[in-house]
Amino acid sequence: MPGREVPRGAGPRGAPSTQRSAEASSDAQRLNNQLCFAVYAAAHAFGRAYRALLSEHDLTYPQYLVLLVLWEEEGLTVKEIGTRLFLDSGTLTPLLKRLEASGHVRRARDRADERQVSIFLTPKGRSLQERLACIPDQAGGMTGLDLEARQALLDHLVTLRTGLHEETGAEKLAAASANAA
Repeated sequence: MPGREVPRGAGPRGAPSTQRSAEASSDAQRLNNQLCFAVYAAAHAFGRAYRALLSEHDLTYPQYLVLLVLWEEEGLTVKEIGTRLFLDSGTLTPLLKRLEASGHVRRARDRADERQVSIFLTPKGRSLQERLACIPDQAGGMTGLDLEARQALLDHLVTLRTGLHEETGAEKLAAASANAA
């Protein structure tokens, strides 16, 4: 109200500043205000969308990601595929075994280093590339975003991922250094 004095230390509505900071704090802790939750929920929604798109090809989303990597570059080691997909070998190895059992890839041990396993596409795995070429556009179309907005979102998410990887990597190094001291 005009002409009304607000007590010192009080907010615009006369609420004490400690109440305002508590409200701001609780607002920051609302589920729908969490970036991490929005990304998590969107990832689950993408999972459901891709499950529907890939089911007729008997592929899971993680298997599709492996195929995307191999369509770009064949003969990668399990470790190289894992690095590109941010997956550890404990998650990746069973997935690759299922792709091999379904005839999409073949695994080959390196003759020089038996510990290294390289992954190659079979003709069946290569033939899927053309049949699944429409999947990115179909999935993108489900988002309700136009192509330009999807590209901008992708750019932001890559920046987000890079920043988080750098931060968590820096924290791991700092923790390792502290433990070594």
